[in-house]
Amino acid sequence: MTPTYPEQTSTSIFWKTLACCSIVTNALCSGGIFIFPLMSPVLADRCRLTQPQLTTVVLAAMMGQYPFAALAGKLIDRHGPSLCSAIAAVLYSTAFSAFSYHVYNAASDATNSPVSLYLTLSFGLAGLGTVFSYFSFLFAASRLFPKQPGVASGTSMALFGLSPLFLTSVASNWFTNRYTGVLQVVRFTAYLAVATGVVHLMGAVAFSRAGLNSKDEHTASRDLEDYPTETTRLLPPGERPEYIPEVHVKTDSTLGFLKHPQLWLLVLFCICIFGAGEMVISNIGTIVAALPADSSDSFGSTYAMDNTPQQVRMISIANTFTRIFIGPLADYVSPVASYLPNGTVVHARKHRISRISFLFGSATLLALTFFYASTGIKTQGSLWILSLGIGMGYSATFTVVPSIVSSIWGLKNLGRNFGILMYAPFIGTPMFSYFYAFVSQSHTTGGGICRGPECWQTTFRVATVTSLLALAIATTLWRQWRGRL
Repeated sequence: MTPTYPEQTSTSIFWKTLACCSIVTNALCSGGIFIFPLMSPVLADRCRLTQPQLTTVVLAAMMGQYPFAALAGKLIDRHGPSLCSAIAAVLYSTAFSAFSYHVYNAASDATNSPVSLYLTLSFGLAGLGTVFSYFSFLFAASRLFPKQPGVASGTSMALFGLSPLFLTSVASNWFTNRYTGVLQVVRFTAYLAVATGVVHLMGAVAFSRAGLNSKDEHTASRDLEDYPTETTRLLPPGERPEYIPEVHVKTDSTLGFLKHPQLWLLVLFCICIFGAGEMVISNIGTIVAALPADSSDSFGSTYAMDNTPQQVRMISIANTFTRIFIGPLADYVSPVASYLPNGTVVHARKHRISRISFLFGSATLLALTFFYASTGIKTQGSLWILSLGIGMGYSATFTVVPSIVSSIWGLKNLGRNFGILMYAPFIGTPMFSYFYAFVSQSHTTGGGICRGPECWQTTFRVATVTSLLALAIATTLWRQWRGRL
């Protein structure tokens, strides 16, 4: 008997439309932790925070994204995206309201250690909210558009990449003193507390009423012809299978996955790329403030506050458009392999180059970017090269790594395997960020923010070397996985 599905009603169409709008608003409002560089010069002055303390605050948010990703995934599997969106609303509102409160109460004659601790805890909650928000809109999009999962997830991730650009525009236009160019951190973070809470609560309601929490409805929304039968072609017309023995590694157990030697090469690659990239993204504000506007200008905080939003926008734009471009390009030139039970690997289209080539390109771009930054950047006018290079290299790696993991270790435990790999930035980001912080602090005289290229030249030279190490790792992986990706 042919099953029948309930027809779309005007009510269901309304809630699904509202759910689609909630996906957009959740994604656009989820990047609050990535615009910390706009706040750092103000915090250094108002709260008397040193560079290591500023680094600790932003690291709490950056690192807070990774340890609880597995928990968010389990909640999505069991309860759907509504619960994650509601949790994100509570975490965001609590985090940003507490942050605003403690900055407001920071007195000029107070010691900065307690303030630093409170701001660190607040931003850590914001980082935790980010991972729940990310999972909510990503899986809501995939369930709302089950026939186009690639487009749904890719579009929602691109919107997430645009979030820093959107929030920077809000901060610059509505919460920045037009005469001094100084961001009003207290008012802006109070706005974030209200805005993020409201949009994520609305998302929780919309996702629930649209039926996105129900696995049955998600499954029933697919047409019958989407499922294979006894007469369905296993291969596309004209496609010949390519046999590669022992191409698919059994990783049913976590221990078996961890025993695979190439995994640790990929982890080390991600530590080098993600750690160095997030170090720049987190500290671009103090990097801007370390340089004069031009060769004839002296250091000034006003211009630094004007130029920092531009650098955040460049990173966000490069991040977004690289994801939009690299994702489809990788799918076209390096289609993900499908594995038959006998060990045969099948590509939906002609396989032209290896996906490892994209890792090779990212490592090369970052090595060139860091080398130029350590030798050629003397004024703020040249920082756009650093911002664009970091945004492109960092996001390109993030775009192709999930498909590499699925191609080598399969789809069955992709969430677990990718989650384990994401401990790489959890390790790499604090390593690079604290190295930057203490090098910068060693060149600081008289308190405040470090001034001069020497504040980060040593850090960028080390990052150049680690990027070349990542390049060597990508070459090794290409040789070992040649023909598999």
